[in-house]
Amino acid sequence: MSEWTILWPEAEEALASWRAQITREIEATRRIVSRLVPPGALTIEVKHKPGAVIPEIGMVGHAWGPHLFSLTFDSGNPNFAASLKDGTLRRQIAHEVNHCLRNAGPGYGLTLGEAFVSEGLAGHFVNRLFGTPPEPWERAVETARALSFLPDATSLASTDFDHNAWFFGVDRRYPRWLGYTLGYVIVGRWLAATPDADGPLLVNVAAADVLAAARRH
Repeated sequence: MSEWTILWPEAEEALASWRAQITREIEATRRIVSRLVPPGALTIEVKHKPGAVIPEIGMVGHAWGPHLFSLTFDSGNPNFAASLKDGTLRRQIAHEVNHCLRNAGPGYGLTLGEAFVSEGLAGHFVNRLFGTPPEPWERAVETARALSFLPDATSLASTDFDHNAWFFGVDRRYPRWLGYTLGYVIVGRWLAATPDADGPLLVNVAAADVLAAARRH
């Protein structure tokens, strides 16, 4: 691939049996993303870390900036093999690509509201590309209940928030994956009011615009 570079630090041996398949899925996703937005020059770092993945899919992605994201796999996870074949890996890649592209523009953001928007945009970016329903973490909480947790404007603008609590349910103050679900709902409300939103807007829209549209709904 001319613009995406795949690195396999310390994962080449552990994932040898799946390397060709993972590579094909990355290449296929790049082609699909390019139909919506220029995919840019990215480096994908492939890792193998048993237990350090989303248990339900046997993998996890993480964006590290505008030009780098990682894909971590656990080949011993019972859901790993299926996730390579059923489109889950492609969706994980596309989600992280959206984060990288946004990091190259307005950024992921430092506030709670910006985090909601960035995660929601990545989720709807995937939906636009593949026509798939929300991921489990994007529908983890029924919509009305999720919205009951929506913070006020002051809290949304705060940089003093616990990302792990909001998004992963650490310490059980909030339901697991609440932040992802809220983000998906918030961006969905903005999209309902912005039906002509194109691919670049799904990357670069100002978080304040999305939050304002959600509040007006």
